[in-house]
Amino acid sequence: MTENFGAARAVADLAAGSILATVEIAVPMERVFKALASPEVVDWWVRPGVFDTREWTGDVRVGGRWRASGVGRGRPYSLEGEFLEIDPPRKLVHTWHPVGSPDPPSTVSYVLEPVANGGTRLTLHHTGMTSRDASMANAMGWETSFARLGEILVAKAGRAKAG
Repeated sequence: MTENFGAARAVADLAAGSILATVEIAVPMERVFKALASPEVVDWWVRPGVFDTREWTGDVRVGGRWRASGVGRGRPYSLEGEFLEIDPPRKLVHTWHPVGSPDPPSTVSYVLEPVANGGTRLTLHHTGMTSRDASMANAMGWETSFARLGEILVAKAGRAKAG
């Protein structure tokens, strides 16, 4: 394995309202895709002390809807969206909208690519955010969530090999 596995990075372009995030995870693409498009989201989509996703539901098909809810900064939150593109295990695209927000939905695109030793490079583009604050907060959130995603999937894979 390379030193890049598990090192998540995210940057925000505040002027453009977009985020680019990436992580390399030492598990196959199919396993990463499953974690992006299933209730497993609640295991990794967190930033301790800032937000905690507690529920996720989704009808994973083009035109299907998803919804997540939890607690952020001590207050309940809900997000929702629609799946726009699904190409397992290579790509997943959906809209992202805080429930009740007057802003239009933004778009999240996950691209998965194979890397050495059977691992996966996961790259996210989150575009269409209308607030500099939201761009910064979401960039930090994606970075910590992607790091956690890598930790969880690698630990589960290790337990599966040991068992």
